[in-house]
Amino acid sequence: MALTESNPIEIGFEAPNFKLQDTVSKDFFELKKDLCGEKGTVIMFICNHCPYVVHVIEELVRIANDYRVTGFSFVAISSNDVLKYPQDSPSKMYEFAREHDFPFPYLYDEDQKIAKAYQAMCTPDIYLFDKELRLNYHGQVDDSRPQNNIPISGTSLRQALDFILSNKSPIKNQKPAMGCGIKWK
Repeated sequence: MALTESNPIEIGFEAPNFKLQDTVSKDFFELKKDLCGEKGTVIMFICNHCPYVVHVIEELVRIANDYRVTGFSFVAISSNDVLKYPQDSPSKMYEFAREHDFPFPYLYDEDQKIAKAYQAMCTPDIYLFDKELRLNYHGQVDDSRPQNNIPISGTSLRQALDFILSNKSPIKNQKPAMGCGIKWK
């Protein structure tokens, strides 16, 4: 497992539209039609087996539960090559989502086109878009990592969400997300 940082992406980047299948409900969801929040939308590139995702997944679920009621929507996407990493297959994604009680869809990006369109590099890779689907935050959940003994708090993502709620400009100093590299085909 090589530690990978997220790509720097310019604030204001417009979210590419997509239509992907949810591994839990089996329904197809389109970003612009079905997934946009009144205040904003959080798109998270995750997977089942990455220790960095496993480390923060409960906090991501807490954040989604805390902020859904304020007008944000959340969606998770897995783009890993499941032939090389069968633990990230749609059936395992279903199990992972159920085990962690996801309050959001967990979509499968089989051809990896969506990860490429978003320039996603790692898991977790977190994107926060405003209500116009313009990038407002792209970075870490918080300073906690599996090996550094810093408690998980969700501080960075929560602050970015609060900035939108308070009509503040995007956070200037955004620390990149870090985790396992996406497993490309």
